Amino acid sequence: MNHKILFRLVNDLVMTFLMLMAMAYYITGNMVHEVVGVVVLLLFIVHNFLNRRWYRAILKGKHNLRRILQIGINLLFLVTMIVMIVSALFISSELFPFISIDNDMMLRQIHVQTAYWGFIIMAVHIGLSWEMILNSLRRMAGITGTNRIRTIALRILAVLIVAYGVRSSFEGEMGSKLFVYNPFGWSSDDSTIRFLIDHLAIMGIYVCGTHYTLKFIHKQGKRVEKQSDIVL
Repeated sequence: MNHKILFRLVNDLVMTFLMLMAMAYYITGNMVHEVVGVVVLLLFIVHNFLNRRWYRAILKGKHNLRRILQIGINLLFLVTMIVMIVSALFISSELFPFISIDNDMMLRQIHVQTAYWGFIIMAVHIGLSWEMILNSLRRMAGITGTNRIRTIALRILAVLIVAYGVRSSFEGEMGSKLFVYNPFGWSSDDSTIRFLIDHLAIMGIYVCGTHYTLKFIHKQGKRVEKQSDIVL
């Protein structure tokens, strides 16, 4: 595999994992939360630097439904991350106390809710690139052909992840976290491992949903093209 592609995958994997760790605020504590947040910021900068050509090509080429959706989600994710990072600086009490604004509940609300929305948008963002990620992993593993049994097994696994993710989403009150701010914090009795598993499964809902929606749109587009060819 190309070393640049491998580096990108590792950077994005570590960034995703650390973003989940940052969400476990009431398990890890504030100091760990802020340190992890700084590392996520650095990895996010690297991520955008590595993908700088994408920004230059936004207005170029054809803009079909898939590409418009991708541009919209990517830009929304960028804005969400910027808002979350800027608000984090103003409420920091450990690493940047000289910048922070004391007792600003509005900034805390913005930071917390953009974090939860950023989590969902990040999952959709990954789902948009899931085909490319799978292809890269196949090349890394030396898999060149298709295997019906492997495909069925992976789809069953995807269903199980989504089912567990839906359960975890309801148990963790994810809907409330997206639309309601709790100034006392969303406490959790789960261990760090359980927290990560639950939130990875919740991510799986949006990764799988986005990936298979795009596949459906692609198939429908091909069907329409074939019907057009028959008519002509």
